[in-house]
Amino acid sequence: MASFSLPQINDNPEGGWGPSTSNLPPQFKFKDIPYAPYSKSDKLGRFADWNDLSGDNRPTNLGLSAQANARAGLQGRGRRDGQPAFGSGTASAFAYFHAEDESSFSLVDSKAGTARRGGALARGRTPARGGANYARVGGQRGGRGGLAGGRGGGGQRGGRRGWRDWEKTGRTRESSVAISPDWSMLEEIEFHRLAKLRLEVDEPEDLETYGRVYPYDKTYDRITTRTEKPLQLLDRIKYNPTTSDDPVIQELAAKDTATIYTTDVILAVLMCAPRSVYPWDIIVVREGNKLFFDKRDGGPFDTITVNENAADPPQDTPAPNPNNPNEKVAAPETPSINSATSLALEATYINQNFMFQSVIETPPPPPVDFSKPNPFYGPDETEPLASCGYRYRVFDLGITEDEDMRLCVRTETDAYLHGQSPLEGQGLLTIRALNEFDPRAPGAGGAPDWRTKLDSQRGAVMATEMKNNSCKLAKWTVQSILAGADLLKLGFISRVNPRDNTRHVILSTTSIRPTDFAAQLNVSLANGWGIVRTVADMCMKQPEGKYVLVKDPNKPVLRLYAVPANAFTAEDEEEEVGLEAEDAEVLAA
Repeated sequence: MASFSLPQINDNPEGGWGPSTSNLPPQFKFKDIPYAPYSKSDKLGRFADWNDLSGDNRPTNLGLSAQANARAGLQGRGRRDGQPAFGSGTASAFAYFHAEDESSFSLVDSKAGTARRGGALARGRTPARGGANYARVGGQRGGRGGLAGGRGGGGQRGGRRGWRDWEKTGRTRESSVAISPDWSMLEEIEFHRLAKLRLEVDEPEDLETYGRVYPYDKTYDRITTRTEKPLQLLDRIKYNPTTSDDPVIQELAAKDTATIYTTDVILAVLMCAPRSVYPWDIIVVREGNKLFFDKRDGGPFDTITVNENAADPPQDTPAPNPNNPNEKVAAPETPSINSATSLALEATYINQNFMFQSVIETPPPPPVDFSKPNPFYGPDETEPLASCGYRYRVFDLGITEDEDMRLCVRTETDAYLHGQSPLEGQGLLTIRALNEFDPRAPGAGGAPDWRTKLDSQRGAVMATEMKNNSCKLAKWTVQSILAGADLLKLGFISRVNPRDNTRHVILSTTSIRPTDFAAQLNVSLANGWGIVRTVADMCMKQPEGKYVLVKDPNKPVLRLYAVPANAFTAEDEEEEVGLEAEDAEVLAA
């Protein structure tokens, strides 16, 4: 009787599947054959294909027809938009094909089918929703589904993630302030949570008034596109210091007038935070039981954004992508006049000069002096002051009658209407300007040509501006309401030549009540006060020190960081030391 002996079994000491690579048996003849990875969902038709003579691992010699090969290729392309299966990028020698079924298949009915009404995938509507008509929709925003027909794009929703991402022009923005690794993040709030806050606040209490305001020139209300007026360059001084540099606020803080101290510019940004897209930051200093909201010099509060809320906002020249090996570092060029930074500087220049130009500085009618002179104008200044009145007001943010949570804010008014009594808070104006740069430039947001549409279709122009500049207009409206202004004057200013950002003309002006404009913009002051109270409570829970409230540059999120006491003064000191060292080297040379 023949005996049976069990062959030697080499266990895998590593605990993996298959033989171990460290103790392969010598009689294992196929150790150099490459292993093709596969997924559990793959169909295995055969372990090896000895008849493959094409060299590309495609079964062209198994009787497949050209139509079948083409159909298989189309199916393979259709899966490119989804997440690829593990092992699908390797050789397809083990792929499963219906070779016999395909070769024996024949079409019985050769009659042409009737065309469906409305197209193959349309069902009586246009070929695609943001997809097939790429020249009209897809070229602007990429459509809602890409280039393929239908709502979902190329067969699957979302496209293939990670596919040549380094070639795509990203919309990532840099933070408004460099986040140091020494900072510790304390709180994080999403915008959708801020939008649910509500706090009703009563009418404010006026403390003191400073400055001088000039009457508004009503001839600017009669300007049309046919009687346009050039924008003049006027040298005037207008102060907008931060909260901690305001001597009046320091005096009020010494008297314990309120708990929170800020300016209307900072407060408006905080109240309209859910509308903001661009990054910004607010410095919060807690001293005892007081909070001071400050802005950084040269920060985002000193410029005015343009088309921030547009679907395709203006972009700065992106930095070279280090992940793209084919991208070359271009030589530094002059920045485009239609970039986000250039447009912000241009809008700031336009607003200041339109504000200076639209008032009457030589009586009659005479200017009106408030109770005290401008607190920031020193005796050594020689240039004339701009028309500006400062009103220091206190709002009660207490939830209950016994709670003492008061906010002191410095508000600004730009002019007054002749015939009113501005000393009693009547007839005060805030003056702002919207600017047109180039309707055909990227980032214009689909704005119509103001010279042809402003007189006949002003409503369409305003609707487009309310859509593209929702955050900016909301902040202006909130500032006007905080200051107690009766009217908000908006000027429409355009370039003389779209390629020249130094010469401008005034095409028209409009007047609107801030409360009515807030209703049109869907601005809720109760929601804004709720945001301010929430941020104040969040900061009051922290110990004394300096903090920074940062808006994430790419996400609708607010973050609160704890920073050192000299966080934003050390940079200035280093720059001064560097300049002194350079001067010493120059003198030594």
